Amino acid sequence: MKKHVNLLREFSVPLLAGVLVALIWANLNPEGYQYFNHAPLLGALSFHFLTNELFMVLFFGMAAAEITQSCLPGGDLHPLRKAVNPLLATLGGVVGPILVYVSLNALIGTPQLSRGWGIPTATDIALAWLGASVVFGRRHPAIAFLLLLAIADDAVGLAIIALFYPDPMHPLAPQWLGLTLAGMIVALLLRRGRAASYWPYLLLGGGLSWLGLFKAHVHPALALVFIVPFLPHAKREHKHLFEEDPRDFSPLASFGHEWKVVVDFGLFMFGLANAGVEFAAIGVATWLVLTSLALGKTCGIFSMGLLGRRLGYPLPSHVGKKEMLLIGMIGGLGLTVALFVAGEAFTDPFIQGAAKMGALLSAGSGLLAMIGGRLMRVRRRT
Repeated sequence: MKKHVNLLREFSVPLLAGVLVALIWANLNPEGYQYFNHAPLLGALSFHFLTNELFMVLFFGMAAAEITQSCLPGGDLHPLRKAVNPLLATLGGVVGPILVYVSLNALIGTPQLSRGWGIPTATDIALAWLGASVVFGRRHPAIAFLLLLAIADDAVGLAIIALFYPDPMHPLAPQWLGLTLAGMIVALLLRRGRAASYWPYLLLGGGLSWLGLFKAHVHPALALVFIVPFLPHAKREHKHLFEEDPRDFSPLASFGHEWKVVVDFGLFMFGLANAGVEFAAIGVATWLVLTSLALGKTCGIFSMGLLGRRLGYPLPSHVGKKEMLLIGMIGGLGLTVALFVAGEAFTDPFIQGAAKMGALLSAGSGLLAMIGGRLMRVRRRT
C-alpha cells in the first residue's frame, strides 16, 4: 500500500487529477463548477478560499522547510555561494517571461492584457520535480538546482501578487503586518525556550502571521514562510531537496515528514479549485502566457545560469549547457502560482480563463524537455 501511495505522490497524480476533474467539470457544467467552488462550504468559507488561503499555507511552508534545511551545513545550498547561480537563473526566469509578455502584447495584444505580465513568472514546483526526474533521473544535481529555482520564483510570484495586483476593494494595509512580525517574535521566543514540538510554532506564530497578512491584504499563503525558519533543526543536513532523513527527529524535519503526504495529496484540491477553465476561453492571453513561459523561461534561465558561471559562480557538477537548456524548458511549466496570479490579474472571466489556459498548456514545455533530453542524450542519474 505504501509503495502505491509513494508512486502517486512521485508522479504528481493528485495535482494532475485535480486539474483534469476541474477541466471536465467546468466544460460540462460550468455553473455547477462555479457554485461548488465559490458557494459557502464551511460556515461562510468557500472551497476556493479554504484551498488557496488555508491549504496553500502548508504548501509554501513545506517549501520554506526545504530551503531552510538546504542552507544547513551539508545541504545543497551550503555554503550560500552555491545558491548564487540558481538565484541568478531565477532572476532570468522572472525577467525573461516579463520581457517576452510585454513585447508580444505590444505587437498582438491590447492595453487590457498588459496586467498579465506577472502570470508567466512562476514555475510549478511539483511538475518541475516530475519533469526533471524523468529527464535527469532522481539523483542528478540538476534536480536541486531546478527545485531551488522553482521555489524562489514561486515566492517572487506571490510577492508580485502582493505588490502589483492589489485588490481595489481592499487596498494594502501595511500596519497589520505588525501581527506577522509578532508571529516571528513568538516563534523566536519558542525556539529560545526550546519548544520540542512544531505545533506551537504553527498555531501561535503561524496564526499571527496568517492574520497579519490577511488583514494587510497580502496573500496569506505565505504565512509559514516567515515562521518555519525558526523551527529547531539538526546541526547538519544529510539529505537532498525533498528527500527524507530517517535519523532526523528535529521539529523542522518532523514538520516536513508528517505533512508531506497531506500536501502532496491536497494538491488535488488546488487543481480542482483553480484549473476549471472552459476551452472556449482560449484567446490572445492564452498565447501571451504560453509563449512567455515556454520561450521567456527557457532563454532567461539558460542565459543567466551561464552568465553566473562566467562571473565565477559555478554550476553544479554534471550540469553544462545542454542541462541548463533543459532546466530552462522544464522551468516553463507554469501552474500553481501562475493560476494564482491569473486570478488576481484579470477580473474579466473570459480573459482570466484564457490566461489560465496558457498556464495549463505550458505542460507542453515538460514534454519538449523530455524529448530534448533523449535527443541530446543527457545521462540520467537514478
